[in-house]
Amino acid sequence: MPFDTKEAARQHVWDRLEEDGVARFPFPPHGRIPNFDGAKACAARLFDHPLLAESRRIKVNPDAPQRYVRIAALRWGITVYVPTPRLRGGFKRLDPARIPEDQHAKAASLSNMDAWAEPVKLDELPQLDAIVTGSVAVTRDGQRCGKGEGYSDLEFAILRTLGHEPVPVATTVHPLQLVDGFPTDAHDVPLHLVVTPDSTLSVEHPSPPPSGIDWSALDDADLEAMPILQTLRRGA
Repeated sequence: MPFDTKEAARQHVWDRLEEDGVARFPFPPHGRIPNFDGAKACAARLFDHPLLAESRRIKVNPDAPQRYVRIAALRWGITVYVPTPRLRGGFKRLDPARIPEDQHAKAASLSNMDAWAEPVKLDELPQLDAIVTGSVAVTRDGQRCGKGEGYSDLEFAILRTLGHEPVPVATTVHPLQLVDGFPTDAHDVPLHLVVTPDSTLSVEHPSPPPSGIDWSALDDADLEAMPILQTLRRGA
């Protein structure tokens, strides 16, 4: 049964992950992109799919469950771009050609990433091949909701505003994060691929991606939190 709000879907997922004992550190799962049992298996399955296996440059969110995605990407020889909080510092680039194989796991960890990452200014980011995003709840027809702050959607919209072409978007989740539905917004980024530890779901007809920033959905607090938005708005 679909949820009436995104927040209801989030609370349901967070509660189920905790109640069923499949949430993993950091705890509690509530209020974050939740880590889960099977996240490592998701990453392995993800790179079995051509969408990721054939990519050379991908953006991956910095959250705990996608650490395994960052590790797997480096092992595949894929350059990983990780956004800094609110894009204040642009991106961190993890180049597998510059990181010893035995250091991939450390380099993919937020606590050690800076020892291996190179800063990349937002306007110097190359065209990506794919994006891997974290999710709280997702549907089989490619809708997702994050923890409620909207930064993943905004990052996508900012890149589009800067002239980047849209790229396929994938996520890795626990099966309990798959729900029947919830309300969506025009600025939501659609998913092309949903991967669980035991299944790979290709979305046949994803919704059209945002073409740029939906200024009507932002308020002064949003502009204050992400200074790049103020810069882009002045140039709009």
